[in-house]
Amino acid sequence: MAIESIMTYEKLYDLLRKEKYSQELQKVDENFFRSIIKYLEEKSAIIDAQKSKDSIFAGEIEKTEKQLVNVKKIVKELYEKRENKIMQLALFSSRIKERDIPPVLLPEERKLFLEILEVLNRFRGSVLESVIEKKVPSVPESKPKDIKRTEEDSEKASELKVVRLLHPVPQFVANDLNIYGPFEEEDTSVLPKKTANVLIKKKRAEEIKSETS
Repeated sequence: MAIESIMTYEKLYDLLRKEKYSQELQKVDENFFRSIIKYLEEKSAIIDAQKSKDSIFAGEIEKTEKQLVNVKKIVKELYEKRENKIMQLALFSSRIKERDIPPVLLPEERKLFLEILEVLNRFRGSVLESVIEKKVPSVPESKPKDIKRTEEDSEKASELKVVRLLHPVPQFVANDLNIYGPFEEEDTSVLPKKTANVLIKKKRAEEIKSETS
């Protein structure tokens, strides 16, 4: 099990600097997003604690709030820098017809890479390869989900639950090993039944049942 690294403002800024000035996607800790969430939660808790005390902390509150805003800006810019590089990696992989997932990708980024790659490959096959073969290109339509339910789809659906969150819940890894969240109060989500039942039991969520059920 990977040890979760401690995030700091300086470390986050350094990661952004390296990502900006390098053409290659930088390797970061596998728990990168979770460490950012923990850092943001800690900063927010500090602000709440300061606000509950005397006004002598007014200067410190303003300083911490400003740092929190700057951290969110850094996270956004860092995400977008990596996002752009992932798109370029997927484009290159599509052109050379390779499906290997770059090892520097985070778990969440691997899904993004594969989905972009799938779309590029689908259009390349339907348009470029059709033209080369002297055929009229056809733009592939997005495959509508849940229109035709196979037995396998139905079986998977029975293992899921739709829930409404009653309290904020940080990002977590569910029993299906996928990452969910973070969630805010009143958010809805489809979760594995086992994970949903745990949240319902802890009164962190409630099940949303369809009218037909």
